[in-house]
Amino acid sequence: QVLPPVNFTLTVSALAQVLLDWEPNPAQEQNNSTIRYDVKILSPVPEEYDTKRTRSVRTAALHNGFIARVRTLLLQGELQMSSDWVEGNLPPLPGAADTSATNVSCVTRVTSPGNVSLHCSWLPGQGAPEDTKYFLFYRYEAHTEECATYTKDKRSRNIECRFASTQIKPDEIDNLIVIHINGSSQRAAIKPFQQLFNQNAIEKVNIPRNISISLEQNDLLAMWEKPISPFHEECFEYEFYLINLKSGNKQILKISSNSFQLQVDGSSRYSIRIRANHNHLCRARGFWSDWSEIISVGQNKLEDSIAWIVTLLCVSMSCTLLLVAVICKVNHVWSKLFPPIPMPSNKFRDPFPIDY
Repeated sequence: QVLPPVNFTLTVSALAQVLLDWEPNPAQEQNNSTIRYDVKILSPVPEEYDTKRTRSVRTAALHNGFIARVRTLLLQGELQMSSDWVEGNLPPLPGAADTSATNVSCVTRVTSPGNVSLHCSWLPGQGAPEDTKYFLFYRYEAHTEECATYTKDKRSRNIECRFASTQIKPDEIDNLIVIHINGSSQRAAIKPFQQLFNQNAIEKVNIPRNISISLEQNDLLAMWEKPISPFHEECFEYEFYLINLKSGNKQILKISSNSFQLQVDGSSRYSIRIRANHNHLCRARGFWSDWSEIISVGQNKLEDSIAWIVTLLCVSMSCTLLLVAVICKVNHVWSKLFPPIPMPSNKFRDPFPIDY
């Protein structure tokens, strides 16, 4: 007979962290058998695993409660027997319905080789009173910190939080960031809300550095350096946004290295921008970086030729007109072509003098 474990307890040991603890059944006979334990998480995220230990730590959002089961596995050769399940649960966090923060989103950014910033935003719950004040905490590994810099909405409720510096390690892969938002109000009990983020999946990559673009005859040459990041060049991919200003054609090229060469029309002018992201080979993909500043290379030879011709014609016509005017003035051509009209002489006396 296989007997279930005893004294199964669930304890909240940190933000969004549960300690599952139990003891072997003292009446269980081993008879040269191996005892293991089968653990099943029912809520909030289903998970099943087995372990030989009598305790386990799990990270999960606990605002809607936590339910888990454990049973004894008796292994004897190829034979495996199991006991009945023992179940434990944590109740949902207290608070009124529809008062929790909603639409929580977070973004991290490597601001320097060893520092990561964190920016989170959310919306007030539909049932949250106007005097609700929200407060955000983040936990990374064993470090927990409350936000000190908030942005408010029109009703003076906190809806954004910024950490200029955090304990998040930029070179770690797939670690979890726990976000906990609670609140207070004089009209209702605000229910807390928790959400877990993969630190790599919410990172916004920096813009590529030292971009160099040149046009040699019909070859467009581009080179740049990887963004500020502890990861190697092989962990990045790029998008190259190219616009032909002569024809108006646009294209986005995906590049896996930090340089490339492309055949183009050497008589055109081009506008170029570049952005970066992590590839799936090294870590979870995050958000694309912002586009770099626009870089222009080449020149429209046809348009330049037309401009030069128009300019030359204008200058030539102006010089010709000026030369004609000078020649006409020197040779008195205007007086010969348009002689002045003579004034008649006064041969008659005024029949009505003033002193009449």
